[in-house]
Amino acid sequence: METEVDRISNLPGHIIDKVLSLLTLRDAVRTCVLSSKWRYKWVNLTSLVFDNQSVLVSSQDPTIIKNKLVKIVDHVLLLHNGPIHKFKLSHRDLQGVCDIDRWILFLSRGSTKEFILEIWKGQRYKLPSSLYLCDKLSHLELFNCLLKPPLAFNGFKVLNSLDLQHITMDQDVFEDLIYKCPLLERLTLMNFEGFAHLKIHAPKLTFFDIGGVFEDVNFEKTFLLSTVSIGLYVSIGNDHELTLGTTSKLIKFFASLPSIQRLEVQSFFLKFLASDMVPRRLPSACMDLNYLSLRINFNDMDECLAALCILRSSPCLLELELLARPDEQPLPKAAIKNLMEEDYQNCFFTQLRFVKIAGIFGVPRELNFINFLLANSPMLERMTVKPASQDGVLELIKELLRFRRASVHAEIIYLDP
Repeated sequence: METEVDRISNLPGHIIDKVLSLLTLRDAVRTCVLSSKWRYKWVNLTSLVFDNQSVLVSSQDPTIIKNKLVKIVDHVLLLHNGPIHKFKLSHRDLQGVCDIDRWILFLSRGSTKEFILEIWKGQRYKLPSSLYLCDKLSHLELFNCLLKPPLAFNGFKVLNSLDLQHITMDQDVFEDLIYKCPLLERLTLMNFEGFAHLKIHAPKLTFFDIGGVFEDVNFEKTFLLSTVSIGLYVSIGNDHELTLGTTSKLIKFFASLPSIQRLEVQSFFLKFLASDMVPRRLPSACMDLNYLSLRINFNDMDECLAALCILRSSPCLLELELLARPDEQPLPKAAIKNLMEEDYQNCFFTQLRFVKIAGIFGVPRELNFINFLLANSPMLERMTVKPASQDGVLELIKELLRFRRASVHAEIIYLDP
């Protein structure tokens, strides 16, 4: 009777392992009290995740939190049996403690494929040299860490995904790290210190997400890049000149992205691209680009020209998102008129289906851009407009309804701010 009732315990081993893998580590370990059959089933887990769900600490005392967390991790690693393919340490109260060095040394002797370390409090945690011995890593994710590989470091030869956020490393260390990951396909880089020149040499790279303060970005052999999200978290002023060289920034940036399909230009990066010569079109069209998101200051004529250049060079664009940045400097009326007459002509978007526009105030320069899109998008199906505030909403709606539409199927959807 007991055997018939306890059907779960008699499931095949790989099914039980799958069930345990869907639980938090805390709940998986707690299954040891179910029966003698379950006492040691959790010790074969290949994925160990120590986060706030797995490690519950009621106290606010940092010492108590640290001691409990260290005790739990030590206990699990001591009893664990078999390979550890994924190890994640991400507790909101975690600070860089010397015990982490021991755990990384332990993992470096195995076959860990995914390593995630997020230090949420305190100073940058300097990674031990043993991390760079984890030659089986396919995914590495670090938060609030200091990277300084040993001179003998030969790279992560099978790494295909790298996520670095709030990290510190030297310029040559960054370039060398990327260069020595020949299979790297996904790279995320946020809020970094120690280097300002981004030199990305990654022939296999397909996904690139970056946000921070930098002076230039240089792609080398990144011809497979299909998804790029890039944000410059500082405005360009007279006292902060950023350069990519003598070539147009727009031309140089897109020259290394022949396979780009999705592009997000955030914060002040469009201003950066527009800070020198802006061509009417790129030398080579972005034939694969189907999604484009631009953070734009409609007050800045150079940014508008840069946006138009990208749009003219994207004949297969299906979705467009425009997020207005607050005004920085008023644009003279004469300049607005000149922009309309010379640059909004002879530009059609034969594939554009969906447009989202957010953060606008309904001023003429923004309305002109909307009117331009509606009049030159014969396949448009839906345009969504969300202003920055309720001020002037009625006048904005009147203007939107008045605009001529090239597409008979186009609908304009207004969203409250």
